[in-house]
Amino acid sequence: MSLDPPHAPHGEGDRSPKANGGGASTVARARRLRRTMSLPEILLWQCLRRRSLGLKFRKQHPLWPYLLDFYCPEARLVVEVDGEAHDRGDRPARDAARDHFLRQRGLTVIRVPARDVLASPQTVAEAIVASVAEPLHRPAGGPPPHAPHGEDRSGVH
Repeated sequence: MSLDPPHAPHGEGDRSPKANGGGASTVARARRLRRTMSLPEILLWQCLRRRSLGLKFRKQHPLWPYLLDFYCPEARLVVEVDGEAHDRGDRPARDAARDHFLRQRGLTVIRVPARDVLASPQTVAEAIVASVAEPLHRPAGGPPPHAPHGEDRSGVH
C-alpha cells in the first residue's frame, strides 16, 4: 500500500517504484499524474509543450520503475521539478539513486527547484533547453529517423 498522496502540491511527491509497481500500473500512474500535476509542473509544462524552444517534451513519462516529470527523447533529457520535500529525510539519497539509475541508461538529469519554476517558468524552460550541449539533428524533411510506434513503414517485408 502506498502512503503517498495522489497529488502533491508544489512539485513534491514520490514517484519512485512501489513494492507492487511496474508495468501496466506504471502507465496507469503516469496517466493519473498527468491529470494531477503540481502547480510548478503545470507552469513549466505550459512553457515546454509549445515546442517554441525547439524540443519536444513528454510529461509524466513512464520509464519503469520510475515516472519522469518531463522527458525529451530527442535530447535524452530528464527534467525533475523538486519541491521542499526533496531536501528532507531520505529523499536526497532516493533522488541520487534515481538519478544514478537514469544516468546509467544514458540520460541527462536536470533537477529544478519548484520555487524557481514558480518565480519564472519561462526562464527555467529556456535554461533547460540551453543546457542541451550539442546541437540536435533535425531533418529538414522526409520520413522520421525511426518508425513511429514500432511500425515498419519502409515497404520492405
